[in-house]
Order: sequence, then C-alpha cells, then structure tokens
Amino acid sequence: MWSRVVEIMLGCWLVISPFIFSHPDNQVSWWINDMACGSAVILFGLLSYWHPLRRIHLATFAVAGWLIVYAYIRSVETTGAVVQNNAALGLLLMMFAIIPNEASQPPEPWRLPAGEGNTDTGHESGSGPRDASAEPLTTSHR
Repeated sequence: MWSRVVEIMLGCWLVISPFIFSHPDNQVSWWINDMACGSAVILFGLLSYWHPLRRIHLATFAVAGWLIVYAYIRSVETTGAVVQNNAALGLLLMMFAIIPNEASQPPEPWRLPAGEGNTDTGHESGSGPRDASAEPLTTSHR
C-alpha cells in the first residue's frame, strides 16, 4: 500500500500548490481544478484501504489524465510553474495509479494458504523436504 501513501501525499501537494505557486485570483478555474483533483486523489487513495473498494485507486488514473489535458489546454493563457506542476503531477499520478495495492507481495495465485504447501525454509538444516533430483547428502571422512 506504499503507492497509495505516495498518491495521498501527491494529492496533498496538489491541494496546497495554488498557495505555493500563487495562482492569480482572476483564474479561479486553476484553483478549483487543483483543489478538486487533489481532493479526489486523496479520497481515492484513502478509500483503496477499504477492501471492497481496493481497486478505486485506478480512478486516480483518470484524474491524472485530466490534469495533463487541462494543463495542455490552459497552457496557452498561463505558462510557467502552474502548468508544469499539473503536467508533472499528472504523469507521476499515472505511474503510481497502476501499481497494485499489494505490490510488495507475490500475485494472489502464487500465494498458498497458511499451513499448506512447501514447508522448506530454504535453510540447509536437513529438516525440510528435499529435491529428489539433488545429490544425496554424504559425509566423507579423510
């Protein structure tokens, strides 16, 4: 779930970026866009922790696409840090949105229920099951 934490942090950055980059007061659409998109990213990141909505983070991909499109459309009248911030955040959010919630764990089909399957711990203690094709253990005394 580390990628959801990063998405939430990027959403917080998007919410506070109008204050940092001093969006002009006459461009209310930039304020609304950044606040709405940032709030949506935070909401999707938080909701993905709830198991029935664990894939809601994929909606962040749509928000990220909108950020890129909006920055491109509005780049004619506004240039500089505001446009670059939205485009960069859109690209970053797209990268993190496709990362699964359990990215640090193996895929579901590869996981075995507890108590089933191979009990080999990978240690050479001799207590776990061995591969039949492996060389037999021999002790030689010289």
